[in-house]
Amino acid sequence: MTDHIVQAFDTELEAITQQISELGQLAERQLTDAVWALRHASKELAESVKAQDTQMDRLAARIEEEAISLIARRQPLAVDLRHVMAAIRIAANLERAGDLASNIAKRVIAMAPHKLPDAFAEPLQRMVDLALLQLHDAGEAFAKRDAQQAQGVWEHDATIDALHTLLFQDIVEAMTDDQVPALDLAHLLFVIKNIERIGDHATNIAENVVYLVSGAAPTQDRPKQDESSSLAQLSPKR
Repeated sequence: MTDHIVQAFDTELEAITQQISELGQLAERQLTDAVWALRHASKELAESVKAQDTQMDRLAARIEEEAISLIARRQPLAVDLRHVMAAIRIAANLERAGDLASNIAKRVIAMAPHKLPDAFAEPLQRMVDLALLQLHDAGEAFAKRDAQQAQGVWEHDATIDALHTLLFQDIVEAMTDDQVPALDLAHLLFVIKNIERIGDHATNIAENVVYLVSGAAPTQDRPKQDESSSLAQLSPKR
């Protein structure tokens, strides 16, 4: 490619990267707002989170369209092609993270006027804070093409899994008494699963950054510590 074409390609690719950064910020805000709504029983904020989902969908679709157009017009090779392909995959993961935040908002609306029980507020917030950090670091790793930072996101996925397992067990155990409505606790099980899945999408993004930089995804098995499906281990205490 001539210098002019290379410069035009770089400009278009940078625009796509900026849009992905915007999409990541939207996903982080949706999760933050959804959990705030849960902790304060704010049906209005939960409705707002749901409404923001359309904005995320449109931005993700625009990123994909522009990335595909860039491939068709510029026919990039090697690392440039990987960058565009990674952008498409990352946008899809961020859009899905937004869907999961919207799902949390739907649970808040279903639980209204009840808010998150105080006993679960701190452990759930720890999960959320880590998921937000994972999303932020994964997005930053993509913007900087930093495989080392992406590897750190990948390695911390197991921490969110472990927190999910512990909180899952606490919620199941709470179902043995009448202090919190059982239906609210059932909604909370879906909430924490959605947060855990957001962490998975951040890890997917990190894997795509490693692919972008090195040309290959991580070869090791992804570290997982989610044991919530082991019902024999998680049955309520007697």
